[in-house]
Amino acid sequence: QLQLVESGGGLVQPGGSLTLSCKASGLDFNYYSMAWFRQAPAKEREGVSWISPNPGESWYLDSMKDRLTISRDNLANMVYLEMHGLKLEDTAVYYCAADLSPLPLSVRSGTLKAHDFTTWGQGTQVTVSS
Repeated sequence: QLQLVESGGGLVQPGGSLTLSCKASGLDFNYYSMAWFRQAPAKEREGVSWISPNPGESWYLDSMKDRLTISRDNLANMVYLEMHGLKLEDTAVYYCAADLSPLPLSVRSGTLKAHDFTTWGQGTQVTVSS
């Protein structure tokens, strides 16, 4: 069973940068699609970015795509999310998620939905504030 632990969140000023990390442990990380979601208070969980098991394909939330880079290191069982130009509205808890589907159904249709993912981390808080 795969387990996920996020790190790297924190307080950052508008326009700043953060890199979130997700450490996976357990079985067969190389076979898992990995994704980042976020959830702000009183809002639904929102897909932010996805990367395929063999890191050749990725997906980004339109409103953030110019400010994000997702990557993974299959030897180290890590996935990363680099975020730049952070805005106040990026404040949320960010979650790492995994699924054995190499191309989740929602990604095929151009979105990224939480119900496609079976394994979740505990989340890391990102607060953008001046």
